[in-house]
Amino acid sequence: MKRFHIHIGVSSLEKSTQFYSALFGIPPTVKKNDYAKWMLDDPRMNFAISERGGEPGVNHLGIQAENAEELEEIHTRLQLADTAIIAEEGANCCYAKSDKYWVQDPSGIAWESFHSLGAIPFFGEHDNANSTTAENPPSCCPTTPATQQKSTVKSTATSCCNG
Repeated sequence: MKRFHIHIGVSSLEKSTQFYSALFGIPPTVKKNDYAKWMLDDPRMNFAISERGGEPGVNHLGIQAENAEELEEIHTRLQLADTAIIAEEGANCCYAKSDKYWVQDPSGIAWESFHSLGAIPFFGEHDNANSTTAENPPSCCPTTPATQQKSTVKSTATSCCNG
């Protein structure tokens, strides 16, 4: 069963974590110094917030697949939407390794469809973990699909979160 995904950029992770914990009635499932995530069952949603220096507001929306077959089902539907698709295999982002597809809707809102493969210790761990420092934070955002043609563009970049 798929899960709806919302990722919001916030200006204060501490205040936002308190707010959303009260709203959802539970603490975050994942809590880091720059990120929090709630895996909710009612409504079935993966709700994430981060304080990564971007503008506060909706960062992107998405659908989390439970397995590779569900992800490919979503990919097939995205192909029917006649829009550019960016495919990422084994992307490291938001403290997880995932296979994913990125698109933008006609208004430019980023949508991520993904299947999580496992956890990673950093927000967007590079292939060379030694290159990730406070001065050189990991990348976690794709290029804009709107600049691509109406086909699937495959990437193995370590990125996520259109922002």
